[in-house]
Amino acid sequence: MRVLDTVDAMAEACRSAQRPLGLVPTMGYLHQGHLALVRRARGENAALAVSIFVNPTQFGPGEDLPTYPRDMDRDLALLKKEGADLVFAPSVGEMYPQGMNTWVEVQGLSQRLEGEYRPGHFRGVATVVAKLLNIVRPDRAYFGQKDGQQTAVVKRLVKDLNMGVDVVVVPTVREADGLAMSSRNVHLSEEERRAASVLYHALRGAKRLWEGGQHDGEMLRGAVRRVLEKEPLVGKIDYVSVADLATLEELDTATIPAMVSVAAWLGKTRLIDNVVLGADS
Repeated sequence: MRVLDTVDAMAEACRSAQRPLGLVPTMGYLHQGHLALVRRARGENAALAVSIFVNPTQFGPGEDLPTYPRDMDRDLALLKKEGADLVFAPSVGEMYPQGMNTWVEVQGLSQRLEGEYRPGHFRGVATVVAKLLNIVRPDRAYFGQKDGQQTAVVKRLVKDLNMGVDVVVVPTVREADGLAMSSRNVHLSEEERRAASVLYHALRGAKRLWEGGQHDGEMLRGAVRRVLEKEPLVGKIDYVSVADLATLEELDTATIPAMVSVAAWLGKTRLIDNVVLGADS
């Protein structure tokens, strides 16, 4: 396994890599959700590249960039065990050199849901993903359904810019109680961690209602919100959404493909989760 920290070195290594080449972009502090992407990519490609980069441009003022968990030595050990061929671990200065003034923004999709509460977040995501895809030039890139809006943004980015990359979306990996695996879960207290599974239970309840024939979007949103509000440790609920999976437009009638998603606070930790109607999630 080669670990590279410059754009030129990574691009050169990828040009000479076997094909097909898979890419798993991460911000590190790897958990089983990341490793599910790695294993899927390892099984579907002749060569596997993984990026580890905590992207500062997708964090807003006052967000958790300074405290975002990091453990490069552990990450590299895990990736070596999983058979990664190339690991790209650049510095901020390498990815955003002085004088850089070009940004990528996916209009519409980026302003909804997370975009409303985290202005500029998806400009940072779209820009860094575009840069990584241009550096690595993979045949396939792997993302988790846990970040459902991100997958929609990336798919639109790749399509609109004719990047020729197959975007593979891997189902959310969950803890035994249903909590979606996330690097931010480490910030939860023991009590908050026990309560955090309420997000998934609320989403699953809405999915069961939908499967039982309740397709009214507002009824489904209300069902999710009521479950969340019964949990005393859930603070502010940023949004509950029932939206088209591709456009993220809110639906009056939930017909597939659709995504039920939520963002809520437990203490100082903001958690997101989603389920896809008509799919196993």
